[in-house]
Amino acid sequence: MQFKRRTHTCGELRESHIEESVVLNGWVDTRRDLGGVIFIDLRDRYGITQIVFEPTYNNEAYEIGKDLRSEYVISVEGKVRQRPEGTENSAIPTGLVDVMVDKIVLLNEAKTPPFQIKDGLDVNEDLRLKYRYLDLRRNEMQQNILLRHKMYQIARNYFDTQNFCEVETPVLMKSTPEGARDFLVPSRMHKGKFYALPQSPQQYKQLLMVSGLDRYFQIVKCFRDEDLRADRQPEFTQIDVEMSFVDTEDVFEVMEGLMKVMFKEVLDYDLKLPIPRLSFKEAMEKYGSDKPDLRFDLEMVTLNEVFKNSDFRVFKDTIESDGIITGLLAKGCGEYTRNQLDGLTDFVKKLGSGGLIWMRVKEDTIEAPVAKFFTDEEIKNLRSTLNAETGDLIFILSGKRLKTLSIMGSLRLEMAKRLELIKSDAKPALLWVTDFPLFEWDEETQRFYAMHHPFTSPYLEDIDKMEANPGDVRARAYDLVLNGNEIAGGSIRIHNSELQAKMFKALGISDEEAQMKFGFLMNAFKYGAPPHGGIAFGFDRLVMLFAGENSIREVIAFPKTSSGASLMDDSPSIVDEHQLKELHIKLR
Repeated sequence: MQFKRRTHTCGELRESHIEESVVLNGWVDTRRDLGGVIFIDLRDRYGITQIVFEPTYNNEAYEIGKDLRSEYVISVEGKVRQRPEGTENSAIPTGLVDVMVDKIVLLNEAKTPPFQIKDGLDVNEDLRLKYRYLDLRRNEMQQNILLRHKMYQIARNYFDTQNFCEVETPVLMKSTPEGARDFLVPSRMHKGKFYALPQSPQQYKQLLMVSGLDRYFQIVKCFRDEDLRADRQPEFTQIDVEMSFVDTEDVFEVMEGLMKVMFKEVLDYDLKLPIPRLSFKEAMEKYGSDKPDLRFDLEMVTLNEVFKNSDFRVFKDTIESDGIITGLLAKGCGEYTRNQLDGLTDFVKKLGSGGLIWMRVKEDTIEAPVAKFFTDEEIKNLRSTLNAETGDLIFILSGKRLKTLSIMGSLRLEMAKRLELIKSDAKPALLWVTDFPLFEWDEETQRFYAMHHPFTSPYLEDIDKMEANPGDVRARAYDLVLNGNEIAGGSIRIHNSELQAKMFKALGISDEEAQMKFGFLMNAFKYGAPPHGGIAFGFDRLVMLFAGENSIREVIAFPKTSSGASLMDDSPSIVDEHQLKELHIKLR
């Protein structure tokens, strides 16, 4: 079907184009027949232009125009005119002009879509994902994809100016599960053997440092077979970065530069540097999270000192077992009803707490079911430590350190929501969280795991604790947090085989297992590996936050559902028996 190449996009025409002959291509967005004159909003990725069919102007085109419906694909040729007075549309950039149609070519008809192609869509997400190619026609989705494109380019240009080299690493690699499950790929040529899809290019980027490439980055697909949620997908995108001859400060400097450029070019926001820092210990004690939201001031306070001599059995047992007593002050909430307080108690119980202690602050005392267990001196010190005033409400939790702090951190976020402390115009809150524990204990398996990954370097002064007190070893690891979301994580790496072997031993990985899984990396370290470190940004999450969305599915062109399925192309799917035979696989 013959049609002329477009001269302009549907978002381009202005008053300066009046009297010009133009060719536009696009989709029929809306059609209005006003009894003798047909108005159509023609849409493409760039915008909307109104086109007009009049029988007295061109009857042939008008007759074709009568049969046009939403989402038909057309090409029109016509003359730009000033819209008649009173018909202007100030809501769109092309709203002062329209196009009188001289000629139209119908390029393709369209069935009625299962939902309207419009913004602010209230439709089941599964339906949107099944017809994702239609969902992507909507302006707000196209803007998200274009934002993602822009952020790709900003990152690439920035790293290029900083002398980084973009290197593609393999997608088929050795399976070395340490954390999330690998996606496995059977080999046809090597019977009984499997590749894995990379959970990250971690080992390859360290090998690139051994290779002397000095500064590497890559915008890369990664794969993890893990439980999903709104900001997690089985395949996701990282901005992956590694640098040689660096310490933490060097990594921070380069990444803060990237953030400053990103905020300026995307949001026109001047980010102040340096970005604030908190240790893992401080973040947990003040905010109950290793990714705290600092857009509001609600802080937790450790109360062990206030109750160090308490006869209250719950607090006494907590202090004796090296636990923590943590408090949160809710300003002006002293009039909360018993029903509201019971609701908050149920909230923390569902998170694993045995209960919630609450206290209404009165003129000279406190009102609480447990008030009788505290001395006047303890109440006075409690009020002073929390800066509590009449009319305030105090919450207290006690128990095992990290679990208790984490639950109080969740209560902090819940109270911020109820008190509407996070304002729509709040400034972005960026934060470095540093000095994570190197290991975390898993109650179920009764062993230590690497909190980040087994290639993270401990603080050199803590190496002697790796065998005797592994829980006290600090990692040279760091996370970058934005508005309560971890957007990047990294560390200074282990760069010698002796320390790497000691790390594997602390994780319960035998010499044989270490050699089988990571031998190629440990061998490389023996040939002169430089000190190195890096970071990886969760690019999908970063775009989500910059776009103001609540799910990364809104900024990925073809995402999976929360169960990891693609409704559009029906994957994962059953494969042919012949394919399985070639791969030496038999299903049971």
